[in-house]
Amino acid sequence: MQQPAAPFGKDVIESILPHREPFLLIDEVHELDPGRRVVASWAIREDAFWVPGHFPERAVLPGVLIVESMAQTGAVAVLVEEENRGKIAFFAGIDDCRFKRVVEPGDVLTLTCEIDAVRGPIGRGKATAHVGDTLAARGTLTFAVER
Repeated sequence: MQQPAAPFGKDVIESILPHREPFLLIDEVHELDPGRRVVASWAIREDAFWVPGHFPERAVLPGVLIVESMAQTGAVAVLVEEENRGKIAFFAGIDDCRFKRVVEPGDVLTLTCEIDAVRGPIGRGKATAHVGDTLAARGTLTFAVER
């Protein structure tokens, strides 16, 4: 398979990531530098699976889903590389995670992950989630690519 050129949507994302609805948490990849950097987006829908329960009176995107969307974004940069095609990148840790803004249905998250260290199957990347120009979350993600 030839490396995809950004921008691309869910059809190509699904050829890279093993995630599927309702747990595929990115809609489009806007920029991609394989193994180094990726920028993606996720439009938060009014009919998302978590809306009725978190919270019934005011829907707020759970922070763990923001973190997962950042991890899936980083996984695109890693799993698009030839040696990792068809593998799974397992989420191995998060450091210095901070939530800075409430995210609600109707918002669009812009997700960025910059891979800063890879040693064998283990790597780390700095990830952010923004709504417009406002930082919603950030953290340093650790991943392990299955052998």
